[in-house]
Formats: sequence, C-alpha cells, structure tokens
Amino acid sequence: MASTRRVKRVASSQPGFLNVKTSADSSEATGVKRKRVNRNKKKNWNKHSDINDVESFLNDVRHQERTTGGLLSEKSDESLFFLDIGEPKKAEQKAPETVWGKTRRGKPARPLRIDLILQHDSLVQPPKDVLAHQQPNAKKLRRTAQKSEHLVAKGVLPRRLKRLQRRRPVIEGPKKVVTEANNYPERGYYDIWDQETKDLGDPWYLQQTGKKRVKRPEKLNEKPSVLPAVEVIAAGGSYNPDFFSHQALLQKAHEVEVTKKKAEDKLERQLAVNKADTATLDTILQEEVEGLVEEDEEEEMAPVEEDDDDDDAVVGAINAGEKKTEKQRKKEKAEKIKDQLRLADRRETDQKQQLFQLRSIKASVKEQELCTEEKQKIRKANQEAEKSQPRRLGRLKFQPQDMEVQLSDELAGSLRQLKPEGSVAKDRFKSLQKRNLIEPRERAKFKRRLKLKYTEKRAFKAIT
Repeated sequence: MASTRRVKRVASSQPGFLNVKTSADSSEATGVKRKRVNRNKKKNWNKHSDINDVESFLNDVRHQERTTGGLLSEKSDESLFFLDIGEPKKAEQKAPETVWGKTRRGKPARPLRIDLILQHDSLVQPPKDVLAHQQPNAKKLRRTAQKSEHLVAKGVLPRRLKRLQRRRPVIEGPKKVVTEANNYPERGYYDIWDQETKDLGDPWYLQQTGKKRVKRPEKLNEKPSVLPAVEVIAAGGSYNPDFFSHQALLQKAHEVEVTKKKAEDKLERQLAVNKADTATLDTILQEEVEGLVEEDEEEEMAPVEEDDDDDDAVVGAINAGEKKTEKQRKKEKAEKIKDQLRLADRRETDQKQQLFQLRSIKASVKEQELCTEEKQKIRKANQEAEKSQPRRLGRLKFQPQDMEVQLSDELAGSLRQLKPEGSVAKDRFKSLQKRNLIEPRERAKFKRRLKLKYTEKRAFKAIT
C-alpha cells in the first residue's frame, strides 16, 4: 500500500494531471478487504501490482502532447487563451460556390471526410534519426585529413596529387556555345534509355579510379542458336489440314518411327546370343574330362626342336667383336660417297624432268585448289547446319520430342471437336534444350531411404 500511495502522490504532483479515482481507492471507500500477497516474489509483481494511476497519468501526458505539442503547464497564456471581441463584420457576399455538385450560398466549401482522416493532427515532433548523422570510420577519416593538411602545410604533397601533377595536360578544343533555352532545336540528342552510357570524364582518370566500364565481349552478343523461340508447326498439323500436307507429315512421322525400329533391331542383334558360342554335349564332356589325363605322356609325345637361334647369335657376336682394318674403312667411305653422288644426280635429273611437266603440275595444283575450296564449302555448310542443331552440353544427349500427328480418322472437322495433345510446359522445356539454353536433363529418381513397414490396425484385426 505504501508503494502505491507513493506512486499516486508523485503522479498527482505533476502539472496538468487529471485526478481520477482508481480501483484501489474505490475498494478502500467501499471497505472491501484487499487480498494480501507476498510481494517479495517476482511472479507476484505484475500480477498483483496496480499501475492504473500511472498509466492514466502517462495517457494524459500523451494526449496533451498530441493536441498542444507539450504540457499545458509549460504553455504561455497567449497560446491558450484569446480575447473575445465579438463577431467580426460580415464580408461582402461572394459568388456562390459549388460543392459536390450543389450550390451553397455564403458558406465555405467543406473538405471531404477522407481528407480530414488523412490529415496529420499530432503536434509531437518526429524523433531525430541519429544514424543519419553518423559516418562510418569518421575518426579514421578525420585523422587522415588532418595528417594530409599538416603535410601540405610543410610542402609535402601526397602521392595522389603528385600523380595528377605529372599527368599530361589535356588539350582543350573550342568550347561549344551553351544555350540556356531548353527548346533549342540544334542541341545534341541524348537518349536516357540507351543501354550504353557515355563516358563524359577523362578516360585516364576513369581508368585510374576504376570507374571506367569494362568493354562487353562480342561473344556475349551472339545467340547460342539460330532457331526461333517458337517454331511454327507444319501445315499438316492443323485441325483441318490439306490432304497432301497431311500425308507429307504422316510420311515424316513414319520415317522417324522406321529409324527408331531399325535402332532397336540393331541393338537386339548385338545383344543376341551366338549359337556357335553355346555349349554342346561335346564341349561339356571335354570340360568335365579336363585334367584327368596324365601330362607326362603328352610331354613324351611332343617332338624336341633344335635351337639354331643360339648358334646364330654366337656367330654374330663374334663377328661384331672383330675390329675393322684401314682398308675396310676406306672402302666403306668410298661407297658412301658414291651413294651420295648418285642421289644428287638423281635429284638433279628429276628437277630437270619437272620442267617438262609444268603443264601437268599446274593442272594438278589447280585440281587440288578446287578440291580444297569444295572441302571449305562443305565445312562451312556443316558449321551453319550445326548452329541449328543442339550441342552436347552435359552427360546426356538431346532427345527430340515425339511428333504430335493425328491419323486421318482422328481429324476433327471443327475446333469444338478438337482434342488437345501434348503439354505446353514440356514443349517450352524441349525448346530451351534445343536452343542450347539449358542442358538436357532427366527426371530425378525417387529413392526411399527407409523401408515401409505395414501394420494392421486394431479395428481391422477385430473384423478379420
């Protein structure tokens, strides 16, 4: 009780406080006995503490701040009171005003209710943003500025200023006439939506400060494929196609199916079991008898071959070890010189013979050039054809989408009877793969980490 009375006494002593009876005062007046609780425990502080008088005081203070901008006790008399000198003289009658489509004579236009709600009626000043006046590393920057000023006073320039002084001066050309009028028709046109920004500063300064933009590589401007984003289907794929165009589309689909069938048959032939490699009764019997016959008898029956290679090797080693005489060396040298002269004469003769073969050589060179040009054309044609084909971007190979073809008896005569085929999402996904924008992928396989355990419920057991 003592603490509650002390809070009430402090609150009531504040200027501008409106005294309101609390529940504690009403309980004392009615003579109801208040519940006694142990206030030494923290869990009873908020539960059994009466703070209504403090909250009412704070609400009164907030109300005064919103309506008058502060406490009434701190306001001057001129701001709270005014001198009533009677009604002012009526001004001259003005023209009638139109409000909400109606004319009201002699009455000002009333604002809308929605405008009154949106008006700011609180006189409390907004709090100051302390973070807006703070600067990161302000102390370090201030010390750096003071140090630079101290060095400049001594005559020592920093490195940045020295580099600017050593820079080659820019030769200024004739200045353009600056027109103040905004409607000057001969001024330069500048597109603010242009993707390439113009470098208006010094290129050397932009390069040193790192503000110069990196040149975009030309490779990034090229498209990965020349195919359009949406390919138009053939004329035979319409809901009411021409007979010949529909038959051409059916023939194309038939060729695709024949190619798939041939690939499957080839795989089956490769995986088929060869009858020659299958085990017969004779091969089975031979495998069972293997190892039962004694090996000594086979060794006795095998003929013994004489080893003549060892004798030749010994003779060759003896001949290689002999030292050549002077006469033998001179003879070998003379034969070597004769061979060289013979080859030189043969080469010279061939060169002379080529003089008479210039016409045939020229024809062969021309034929070779034509062959090279044809190969270059074929290579360029293949390169152009590869641009429209999907490349190998991942471990999987691109598989084209199945052709959506309707048979002759499945054609619908109108759009109302047409049945949709395929999926738009799958078509777009395949188009991205075909244009080399994403790599071919396969659906992720779900693998259960834990095995399922089947149990029977009690109700099911009772029935069975």
